[in-house]
Amino acid sequence: MSKLSEDFLWGGAVAANQVEGGWNQRGKGVSVADVMTSATHGVERRITQGIEENVYYPTHEASDFYSRFKEDIKLFHEMGFKCFRTSIAWTRIFPNGDETEPNEEGLAFYDDLFDTCLAYGIQPVVTISHFEMPYHLVTEYGGWRNRKLIDFYLTYCETVYTRYRTKVKYWMTFNEINMIARKPWKPGGIQWAEGENKLQTMYQAAHYMLVASARAVKLGKEINPEFVIGGMFLHPTSYAATCDPNDVLAHVKKLQQAYLFLDVHVRGKYPRSYYTFLEQHQLEIQTAAEDEQMLSEGTVDYIGFSYYSSSVVMANPSDQNKSEGNEISGYKNPLLPASEWGWQIDPVGLRITLNWLYDKYQIPLFIVENGLGAVDTVDADDSVHDPYRIDYLRQHVEEMKKAILEDGVEVMGYTPWGCIDLVSAGTGEMKKRYGLIYVDKDNDGNGTLRRLRKDSFYWYKECIASHGETL
Repeated sequence: MSKLSEDFLWGGAVAANQVEGGWNQRGKGVSVADVMTSATHGVERRITQGIEENVYYPTHEASDFYSRFKEDIKLFHEMGFKCFRTSIAWTRIFPNGDETEPNEEGLAFYDDLFDTCLAYGIQPVVTISHFEMPYHLVTEYGGWRNRKLIDFYLTYCETVYTRYRTKVKYWMTFNEINMIARKPWKPGGIQWAEGENKLQTMYQAAHYMLVASARAVKLGKEINPEFVIGGMFLHPTSYAATCDPNDVLAHVKKLQQAYLFLDVHVRGKYPRSYYTFLEQHQLEIQTAAEDEQMLSEGTVDYIGFSYYSSSVVMANPSDQNKSEGNEISGYKNPLLPASEWGWQIDPVGLRITLNWLYDKYQIPLFIVENGLGAVDTVDADDSVHDPYRIDYLRQHVEEMKKAILEDGVEVMGYTPWGCIDLVSAGTGEMKKRYGLIYVDKDNDGNGTLRRLRKDSFYWYKECIASHGETL
């Protein structure tokens, strides 16, 4: 190959809970994101017990995409998007999550959203559950620690698959499903009870989510065999800190722990290392007789994944050299620079990740999150100069192209994260901006919400128009 294929999917990515707002409009219920405060002014982010008065919840308005999506999608079209990755807010469709009949007003909203995308020639890429499960499923059922959630989730899947079967081709079952085994509130609605065995709960919830994902893949294919359904994985790109065999082994173990989710998604069964892990930690995962068959019958068509940064792994770590990353902390690589939030910038790491994944699984890959969170400044003439973001994206696109053109990796598309400014999933901030489009709003919720094109907007427009040739 000398250039990217003509059907390569250039686009951008957001999540409903981080961009939409409209948290209680037209019958929408409360989600796990709606009870999270913002980590600003030196105050830690909190999960409240329901909606408290006189508390600022950043997702309640977010970027007001709910009211402004038509103008935003027009801007995406101006950039030349071929696809737009977003999610459906589960609580717009089933406000509590356990109803038998969906909320028609919520379904109609996504009809309008997807129709607008298609009118501009933009393919929706839809994550079914992206850190926004119904809060009612937490208070009444304990979140994904409860097997009943499989059936609630499948009812939701059947509803949206059926409703949008002619409008949405590309789907992902869960966002960053492996996060359930690390920080289980956002993906699984799990808060710890006193004395609870955390590992036991996390891996039990992981099993239920993996079964639900497999059953959702099979269900989707039954509703429309033309659906292309993937999983979505937070890739913990890392390297052994040294050539000490103990450091190398620690790195191998870290990847084994993460890849078990992809092994199930792609191969339809758990790796042997998973059962060894359970035995070593004395974990007993409850399964049903049909689970093994369900996992084998619901393998994914592609792997969607997020990649922002990398870290190092060491056998004997020190707290003094911790680094930050996308919901996963690692250790600092002295050879790499870092963002304002301490995420180490490693474009070559994306090429390495693409090679690792494709060598291991041999199915198409989709880079559905990649970007730089940074503080942006608006000049007097309303211009937003963000050369740091352009440099980040340029270098990552260059490495992606090398993986495709020189290494033979099959990549479906590239959707940088936060194509429009949105609420940070990690901190709830607005000042940690990823967008190519600026949204006038601050950490306290103040601002006009007007949209401004950043310099990166024009850079990405040219990148897409040239099919990745002009960087």
